[in-house]
Amino acid sequence: MSCSRDELCRLTATEAVLRLKRGEITPLDLIDAAARRIAEVEPAINALPTLCIERARAHAERLMRGEGREAEAEPGWLAGLPVAIKDLADVAGVRTTYGSPIFRDHVPTRSHPVVERIERKGGIVIAKSNTPEFGAGGSTFNEVFGRTRNPWNTALTSGGSTGGGAAALAAGEVWLAHGSDHAGSLRRPATYCSVVGLRPSPGRVTRGTSNSLFSPLSVQGPMARTVADVALFLDAMAGECRRDPLTFEAPRRSFAAAVLSPIAPKRVAYTADFGGKVPVDRETREICAKAARRFEELGAVVEEAAPDLGNIAEAFLTLRSQHFVVERELMLATHRDQIKPDIIWNTERGLRQSPSELAAAERERAALFRRAFEFFAAYDLLVTPGASTPAFDVDLRMPETVDGKKLENYLGASLITAATTIMALPSVAVPCGFDRYGRPVGLQMVGPHRGEAGLLQAAVLFEQAMGLSSLVPIVPRSGAVPPAV
Repeated sequence: MSCSRDELCRLTATEAVLRLKRGEITPLDLIDAAARRIAEVEPAINALPTLCIERARAHAERLMRGEGREAEAEPGWLAGLPVAIKDLADVAGVRTTYGSPIFRDHVPTRSHPVVERIERKGGIVIAKSNTPEFGAGGSTFNEVFGRTRNPWNTALTSGGSTGGGAAALAAGEVWLAHGSDHAGSLRRPATYCSVVGLRPSPGRVTRGTSNSLFSPLSVQGPMARTVADVALFLDAMAGECRRDPLTFEAPRRSFAAAVLSPIAPKRVAYTADFGGKVPVDRETREICAKAARRFEELGAVVEEAAPDLGNIAEAFLTLRSQHFVVERELMLATHRDQIKPDIIWNTERGLRQSPSELAAAERERAALFRRAFEFFAAYDLLVTPGASTPAFDVDLRMPETVDGKKLENYLGASLITAATTIMALPSVAVPCGFDRYGRPVGLQMVGPHRGEAGLLQAAVLFEQAMGLSSLVPIVPRSGAVPPAV
């Protein structure tokens, strides 16, 4: 079967892998198609600043010789599909900066465990995707590579911190993008770029080399253009890893198989703003409320309901600040002049916290998890907006206001996703429409404890009902910044 390079870039990951398995195309065909697409669109969006095309071709040639195929019969086999890895995860022999001038010229000799797993499953690393410095921020920019722009409107941000991956997917540069998520770093960029981003349950995917190995706040996960593609990539990533004490075995039934036979949720809870505790743009609330009602077409009962968040905003900031102390305290002492102000603020806030404040935050986190457990005894799915605002000015580090309320810090627009991070529950962002200025809007869906299979089943049914996944990839479009509301 002959396909043009443009046709290859428009394939879903699932379709591309099927054609690779059938021998209709080769990994080298896809690498060539991706390389050409990257050359065409990268000047407009700056999503994949570090390429490793020759390394990718060498890997493809090994696979085509029959080498490195020991996982071919396992779920998540990618068969030579090119992927992007977020520039927070090491790739052996490839420049990896973590978005920091401190590591501007860093080239690791060993890959991160999740990268090793992806490559073992037949994924071919073709590029590193741009990220904010050390992944901290809701807009993707850093002093090493500059700003990543949104393909839907290049005057706008692609979000953070997996903004490079989201933009690359929307522009057709890659079929799958690896990312990480702490306060919404897979879900918010997916929302801004009209793709799909999944935050898995803590322990579902290895975090490998993190110093915060016993904290459930940050996770690694998949991003793609469709729910089925996210399920495929999750299968490639999931499973026990001896370098991460929180990991556990992958399920016997693959996530890709689960989305092929989806079961609709019976009871769906929708909340726009968790009872007013989370600021959300008015038009975003209206679009998401209407989209949530689509579950009624699937036979579900949809009700306005949500777990009580309690004082989770303060608890999250306290726990995140402690996380920054673990990861950045020593670096702050030696490289303060090369670290951006938001990271310094977050770390120093953590250093000022008392044991009693940390204890209170832990109690609040535990209480919220218990309330969420009780909530999911009554509901199969919790649905919220995927972000508090649509994409904002690419030159800003955060939106200035949300629903007319001025933000106090760079985390102010992340609470809608940070709330479910604290619940330690899997959540996925799926496209659900566009605002009056043509900016993508997404729906966040949250499932019960380790409930990725059911969550992805609900998400794929919603995706089919909305019919938006075929809108990407797009050629990057220029535009203006909409007025602040």
